[in-house]
Amino acid sequence: MENNIEHYDASDIQVLEGLEAVRKRPGMYIGSTSSRGLHHLVWEIVDNAIDEALAGYCDDIEIIINKDNSITVKDDGRGIPTGIHKKTGISTVETVYTVLHAGGKFGGGGYKVSGGLHGVGASVVNALSSWVEVLVYQDSKIHKARFENGGKTVEPLHVIGECDSERTGTTVTFKADPTIFTETTVYDYEILKSRVRELAFLNKGLRIILVDDRPEDVAEKKKEIFVYEGGISAYVEMLNKNKTPIHEQIIHLMGEEDGISLEVAFQYNSSYTANIYSFTNNINTIEGGTHEDGVKRALTRIINNYARNNKMLKDNDDSFTGEDVREGLTMIVSCKHPDPQFEGQTKTKLGNAEVRKIADDVFSEGFERFLMENPAAAKIIVDKCATASRARVAAKKARELTRRKTGLDITNTIGKLTDCSSKDPSISEIFLVEGDSAGGSAKLARHPKTQAILPLRGKILNVEKARLDRALGNEEIRTIITAFGTGIGEEFDISKLRYHKIIIMTDADVDGSHIRTLLLTLFYRFFRQVVEGGYVYAAQPPLYAIKYGKNTKYVLTDEELNEYLSTLPQNSKPVINRFKGLGEMDPEDLRDTTMNIENRVLKQITVEDAMEADKTFTMLMGEDVEPRREFIEENAVFVQNLDI
Repeated sequence: MENNIEHYDASDIQVLEGLEAVRKRPGMYIGSTSSRGLHHLVWEIVDNAIDEALAGYCDDIEIIINKDNSITVKDDGRGIPTGIHKKTGISTVETVYTVLHAGGKFGGGGYKVSGGLHGVGASVVNALSSWVEVLVYQDSKIHKARFENGGKTVEPLHVIGECDSERTGTTVTFKADPTIFTETTVYDYEILKSRVRELAFLNKGLRIILVDDRPEDVAEKKKEIFVYEGGISAYVEMLNKNKTPIHEQIIHLMGEEDGISLEVAFQYNSSYTANIYSFTNNINTIEGGTHEDGVKRALTRIINNYARNNKMLKDNDDSFTGEDVREGLTMIVSCKHPDPQFEGQTKTKLGNAEVRKIADDVFSEGFERFLMENPAAAKIIVDKCATASRARVAAKKARELTRRKTGLDITNTIGKLTDCSSKDPSISEIFLVEGDSAGGSAKLARHPKTQAILPLRGKILNVEKARLDRALGNEEIRTIITAFGTGIGEEFDISKLRYHKIIIMTDADVDGSHIRTLLLTLFYRFFRQVVEGGYVYAAQPPLYAIKYGKNTKYVLTDEELNEYLSTLPQNSKPVINRFKGLGEMDPEDLRDTTMNIENRVLKQITVEDAMEADKTFTMLMGEDVEPRREFIEENAVFVQNLDI
């Protein structure tokens, strides 16, 4: 790290407004008070440490989940300034933790680039915690401040001891307030691990340690160290682990213009889907933005230019589209911007117009050079694009068969669909039912106004191993696409979705699980917005019906069966019926247990982490057998009931 520490003291902290509203409206500041909001508290504090790393003053960050589910975040940065703040008249540490919008991110003096954009992190965490303790190591002294009951100062900043003159940094420990986080105050190690790993990838060489100190058994305590000298290239390598790269080298480009830096790492694999993830100042811009737009634009132009200049595209050939050149692409785009402007529904879309040209310039220069210097890899990439282009043309023809029309055409195109009478998507739902027998029962059990039934014969095509054109050649998939009404590929329009509940209803056995996985793979690859929008559900049909006297009890699992039987009088003889499949259930059973909105149990399918979901689908459904074998070997021990 640099020794010539830049000017950073109390004058760099600007105060904009007070802290009154945070406890009254926590959702405005951290999104929600659910588990997601609870974990967001950690990132608010970690972001401050990351900002020190971005500024060049921090090498190590440690995050500890303590026994009482409090969190400690340590860094070896410069430490929060300890002097008296001239505007508030109290120490700068207290100012940062008790005044909303007080931080080093506004004036430009403290940080050139910052992930903690709003200067609310520390004070919001304080406001929503039962207590917070801050230790600052600076000028050979250890400074301490403590806050309790939603941000009230109980120990103003004071010196509690001495430390080595070389030691600097901040240690923050906080305990989330259970009266705010009523759903849970228990941290999920895997959620923390996923983001910690991401931050380590995005900040080359930064070492982040994650510790779980909660288990009583020392052997069960966890400590993992995340540090990646390869940075985002190592990230791409991890994402492509279960895929088959088509060229050996991960392409890594970087450059800077006007204080804005761009870094891109990417590699093509043999799959048929693109996975592009973009970040600005470590924030995942899930809706993309100008940095991603500039890179995509340059990628398409450079590959087309190279292909034409090297006679790989003839003069009368159509140019490759963006869809063609992105097939099988795994890419990370990371932008560092001193003043990012975010927009979009979730405020995670970069809007700075100047970034588009900078991203285009940086990417174009580096990628052109790579193609010139690596003709063998260039040919492989262009050939991949050419094959994707031919498949796109074929898919366009096949897609015509899936366009939903009206009247007689619907009957001809999707004769298997028993539609609902409602045209209001918000109350309409479609059941994708395994087999004609169960489909027949479901048709008799449904509510005709709001419930549509689509029986599926057998197992649909595994789209993890097929391009769109081949998928569109599958009758079952065409029927699903037509029924949904959204179109597919470049024509996809989520606003045309005809059912806001898409319910997968399969048997509770191995075949049923396989069909469900095939359907989820189809939805994730070709209808991702439908999954992300929360429209996909899995029905939970009962495993047993227990008749005792005049009563019938339905249960989902063996555990529920045993629990219910234990409540009956001893020596009683209930009649227990185990359903082997949906087809065995008469319409009344199916309606009462699985389709009636008053009684049924539905499991909503969500995509909390798109990268993990992509890895999982690739591992479960992809060409490479070894990762799947490893998964089965590691998880077989957890399978309790297996029908063979």
